[in-house]
Amino acid sequence: MMNRDRIGPQEVLAGTLRGVALLIPLTLASAAHCEQSSGLSVEGASPHINRPFEAAGLERWTNVFERPGREVFDQRFRILQEARIQTGMRVADIGAGTGLFASLFARAVRPAGLVYAVDISPGFVEVITERAQAEGLANVVPIRNTQQDTGLDPGSIDLAFVCDTYHHFENPSAMLESIHRALVPDGALILIDYHRWPGFSSPWIMSHVRAGRDQVVREVTASGFRLVDEPALLRESFFLRFERVGGPSP
Repeated sequence: MMNRDRIGPQEVLAGTLRGVALLIPLTLASAAHCEQSSGLSVEGASPHINRPFEAAGLERWTNVFERPGREVFDQRFRILQEARIQTGMRVADIGAGTGLFASLFARAVRPAGLVYAVDISPGFVEVITERAQAEGLANVVPIRNTQQDTGLDPGSIDLAFVCDTYHHFENPSAMLESIHRALVPDGALILIDYHRWPGFSSPWIMSHVRAGRDQVVREVTASGFRLVDEPALLRESFFLRFERVGGPSP
């Protein structure tokens, strides 16, 4: 999840490389789990890339996630602005890590809004709990989830935020179904993840990130979402805003 080599500006490369990406089969050795979602075959991440988070520690991972030079950290306030957070919203930060964005969202939705800080790591859930208490953010609700379910109730959120986490989903179809179920009708999903451009992206990105922007869009739209916006905010990563479509939450 760390940023490595910077690649060229998105506006210069995206047109050509997105077309190339559509032709590249998803055959990473690290992709292990295969599912079917609305007829689309989806390769999930191998569990080994999530094992380092099992023993999550505040100092270690804060130095990774909240350091100058990490693009989403440097651009965190612009991301917050583009997320269009409003007072009273119910937001889920899925893959919340050390709670960086959960804390920002919690301040933005006060006084009546809630932020669910969701993570599979018990260590991160503990860190987020301690951080919220230290920062006086009583509207942060930490949730430990699984690779099959967000742990969120149906229709309980207005916005799902997934930053540098989608490529860690071992069961993408199940997680997208859970997010879809948790969102209110017309609720939003914001997904930020790394560009994966063969021949341009770093070897770390190519081996660590299983799917590029176009594959991610196909997977998400096949799971009941519509792409509505793509702000040109980041260089190393894409920022996608989806809207939940389909019937009301069960």
